Amino acid sequence: MSEAAARPVIAVVVFDQISPFHLAVPCVVFGDPHPGLPSFDLRVCAVTPGRLMTTAGFPIEIGHGLEALREAATIIVPSWHDPAEPPPAVLLDALRAAADRGARIVGLCLGAYVLAEAGLLDGRRATTHWGYAQDFAARYPAVRLDPQVLYVDEGAIVTSAGTAAGIDCCLHLLRMAYGVEVANGVARRLVVPPHRQGGQAQFIDQPLPGSARDSRLAEVIDWLRANLHQPHSLDALAARALMSRRTFTRQFRLQTGATVGDWLLAERLAFSQRLLETTGQPIERIAQLAGLGSTSSLRAHFQRSFGVSPSQWRRSFKGG
Repeated sequence: MSEAAARPVIAVVVFDQISPFHLAVPCVVFGDPHPGLPSFDLRVCAVTPGRLMTTAGFPIEIGHGLEALREAATIIVPSWHDPAEPPPAVLLDALRAAADRGARIVGLCLGAYVLAEAGLLDGRRATTHWGYAQDFAARYPAVRLDPQVLYVDEGAIVTSAGTAAGIDCCLHLLRMAYGVEVANGVARRLVVPPHRQGGQAQFIDQPLPGSARDSRLAEVIDWLRANLHQPHSLDALAARALMSRRTFTRQFRLQTGATVGDWLLAERLAFSQRLLETTGQPIERIAQLAGLGSTSSLRAHFQRSFGVSPSQWRRSFKGG
């Protein structure tokens, strides 16, 4: 098989009056060359190929039609120009056919509307831009909408919140396919946070003003990352931050978008992934280093979060 034929095909569906930013998100993650990352066969396509206009006023030229979806392992709908306008039936049929053959379908931001119209979200958890959550929920009651989170991975179907959350979602797809180190490398090149967990809040209702308390909380968060192997209690962390337990819990949620427990588990799992991918440490030792205690605990968390065991995760990235 030739190198070109072996490259994973990723199709990005565009439309007239697309936001250049929404189009750029999957293109910069999967279309630009990144050290250590396999090159992809990125195909930007449209229902009718040719000249399309962007919301910024400049045109783009699309060379692929929907035939690009037939070979794609992953299909990304980066948004949709008007939720009130149903997508063309030919596009919905093509998405259903791709889902039936096992392709992963991703709806970024308002792209979730397109997936919902195709019936691909019925009975599944999904998210979209928080500003459209009420409308989305009313129109698609069969979808289990969670408007608070950054992205939702249901395996074959993935959805994300708006704008920058699309970057988080695309980096998540890289992380699951190629590992933490590769995804972190791409994030560094893009100068974005390497990992914002999907369950993190889309936005903070009341941004915190800069203060000494913010600095103390940031120091505690950095200390936690450096000491994942230790047990941690809310009372001890609050004392380290010079706050009451109640204040610490509230400020931590505002700062990170997650509870202390959820944030800590996500950090420990991410650290475990890195150790499994890049070291030969025994799994029992990895569980201890990550603060997850025992092999059985690590295995249970991996199965719940990723659908595989730690050993399977290691084999996926070390070729064993």
